Amino acid sequence: MPLYEYECGDCGVRFERRQHMEDEPVRVCPECCGEVHRLIQPVGIIFKGSGFYVTDNRAKSSTAVPRATKESAESSASSSDTAKSKSDASSED
Repeated sequence: MPLYEYECGDCGVRFERRQHMEDEPVRVCPECCGEVHRLIQPVGIIFKGSGFYVTDNRAKSSTAVPRATKESAESSASSSDTAKSKSDASSED
């Protein structure tokens, strides 16, 4: 049986009622007999199992290269190309 929370629009008192889903909502405040409305409460969610966090293990693609590794590979390739072109230029002289 669900637990519903209500709030009075006149006096501001909050109260809970355990009701069946088919029951009519409470319309009158038990304190001041003012008009009440039902409050919507957030529900708690617990994620269990694998795949919900970045730190979880997941299949890694063999073609995927991490960004730091890719940048260092590009910079080392460009520096080796520069060194190669310098050695080619000195051998031609």
